[in-house]
Amino acid sequence: MSFSAYTVSFAPLIPWAAIAAFALVTAAILALGAWRRGRGLMWRGAAVAILLAILANPALVEEQRTPQRDIAVVVLDESPSQDIGDRAAASAAALKSVTAELAKDHDLDVRVVRAGKPTAGGGDDGTRLFTALNRELADVPRQRLAGVVMITDGEVHDVPAGDAKAAAAQLGAPLHVLLSGHPGEGDRRLVVKQAPSFGLVGKNVPLTVRVEDLPERKDAPETEAKLTWRKDGGPVHAQEVPVGRDVPLTIPIDHGGPNVVELAVEPGPQELTLINNRAAVVVNGVRDRLKVLLVSGEPHAGERVWRNLLKSDPSVDLVHFTILRPPEKQDGTPIRELSLIAFPIRELFDVKLDEFDLIIFDRYSRRGVVPQAYLQNVVNYVRNGGALLEATGPSFGTPMSLFRTPLGEILPTEPTGNVEEEGFKPELTSDGWRHPVTDDLPGAGKPGGEPSWGRWFRQIDAHVHHGTTLMTGDHGEPLLVLDRIGKGRVAQLLSDQMWLWARGFEGGGPQAELLRRLAYWLMKEPDLEENDLRASIDGDHLLVTRQSLEPNDKPVTVTAPDGTTSPLTLTPQPGGRSTGVLTVTQMGLYRVSDGTRTALAAAGPLNPIEFADVRATPDKLAPIVSASGGGIFWIADGVPEIRRVAAGRATAGSGWLGLRENDDYTVAGFTETPLLPGIAALLLAIGALIAAWRREGR
Repeated sequence: MSFSAYTVSFAPLIPWAAIAAFALVTAAILALGAWRRGRGLMWRGAAVAILLAILANPALVEEQRTPQRDIAVVVLDESPSQDIGDRAAASAAALKSVTAELAKDHDLDVRVVRAGKPTAGGGDDGTRLFTALNRELADVPRQRLAGVVMITDGEVHDVPAGDAKAAAAQLGAPLHVLLSGHPGEGDRRLVVKQAPSFGLVGKNVPLTVRVEDLPERKDAPETEAKLTWRKDGGPVHAQEVPVGRDVPLTIPIDHGGPNVVELAVEPGPQELTLINNRAAVVVNGVRDRLKVLLVSGEPHAGERVWRNLLKSDPSVDLVHFTILRPPEKQDGTPIRELSLIAFPIRELFDVKLDEFDLIIFDRYSRRGVVPQAYLQNVVNYVRNGGALLEATGPSFGTPMSLFRTPLGEILPTEPTGNVEEEGFKPELTSDGWRHPVTDDLPGAGKPGGEPSWGRWFRQIDAHVHHGTTLMTGDHGEPLLVLDRIGKGRVAQLLSDQMWLWARGFEGGGPQAELLRRLAYWLMKEPDLEENDLRASIDGDHLLVTRQSLEPNDKPVTVTAPDGTTSPLTLTPQPGGRSTGVLTVTQMGLYRVSDGTRTALAAAGPLNPIEFADVRATPDKLAPIVSASGGGIFWIADGVPEIRRVAAGRATAGSGWLGLRENDDYTVAGFTETPLLPGIAALLLAIGALIAAWRREGR
């Protein structure tokens, strides 16, 4: 509804400076006349005033004004910490009460902003209510903003930094806070004080944690709490730790890639939530230059293939020896005339054996160079977690075979004594099509079809005692066999003609890719595990992959960060893989289990700032609330009365909060009427001058 308002405006005929100068001069003349007690000064003053008014050109302006409704903004905190206890219900009730009360004021527009709800894949920004508020106020003129009401637990992480008065001035209206929760709340939390982002495989990394009972009291007696931790879903380790003090832990890094450490502390005397009683740390395992020992029994065409492959990898530190003078080649040549390097047998196979990540015997035979006791050291090395690869030559089928040494305990095949020298194309077995080492090798073709790679022309015949055969050769005999021995791994390649692929014979083959995968499987690369369960987060989806040699249609169980579980059926894929996708709705650590294996995946931050301290508090918002003239109220004490107050008056008090009445309007139209019409004003001025002349003439 429009209304009229009147104002006086001026449109000076000459600049205001000239009018002011004229006024000063005439005032001086009138003052001189008054000092001399001249007659007619009043009429002369009236004439000057009329002339000044004519020069100022005043007009009466009538405006047709349309009043504008004020705007009140209600911000509801929907962050995860609001789900603690009865906070969500109390906040919802407060929102209903506030909006219902504001709806009674017909001169007020109400906007409700819901903020703080986390999004999967988002950063660790915490509760950002002011960001949402500023976005909502982008189109609101500050002269129409009546006030802001925040319904929250006070754990807000984007409160404007710096001067609270400046932040309140920028807001331009009173800020009121309705706090959920209760004053003086207590809670126990587990804090990761120091954690490395990476560690060397085979080494331990330090980790520092702290158990805190909030609020901390200096006079509280020292207590202990039970702390448990486990890595990659493995065995649980437990220990008693002091509350309120930093506690060092030692975590072993036993594989490359992510090593996930889960920590938990028992509930404390006061608890708001058990979410912050748990923490997780991811330490990426890296290898400090893989050390590989390559022992070639004799020079041959394929020796360079092994050497070139291992030397081309910058992460591999290769030690290579070729046996050029076995014991039977003693021809009496003086030692000083030989340029050969003595084979450091004891140093390699006794003193420094455990320093190697992989040992390769390439066409090596039992010729007395390495004593039986040192070969037994290799057996122990493998059982304790080492890796051994034997690329056999024709000697494997003779009495000089390594199978006739202590290595026979761990080799997966036994030679028959036959050596086949017919052309054949290596083919994948049913397990080979499902094993990551050989799955999807370039040129392998399709199951049941013929590969496109070139032929080999020698294979050592052998029987498989244990292990998994991935490739077969002539007449379907085993060609590549893998096995696990104790904590270590063994592989056998029953041919010495892979070099034909490297030379491009009949189109060559993927020798580099095969040998790379084989070497890294032996060194326990996680991505090449043949029976494994993996989980990862992609956007707002949890991706689960099961790798297995045997078909497995059993669903997996997914445990969400809040402890709820749900089954997930996986869809078979080529290459021994089964995959499934689940929509992520929470931030935190997801656990996937098939009953035997466990995989972990983190959605968003592992230890979100949102749960660093979940106690309801007015402290973070108090400075800006006070600077804006607002108030802080606990919902538990009741929702305060809402009043409309005039601009310039107090906007908060005991039990009530005020929203400012701005009385803003827009001008729909106006009319302008001159107050001194030109001719009439001039006649008045002349009349005043005549009156002054007549008065002076008496």
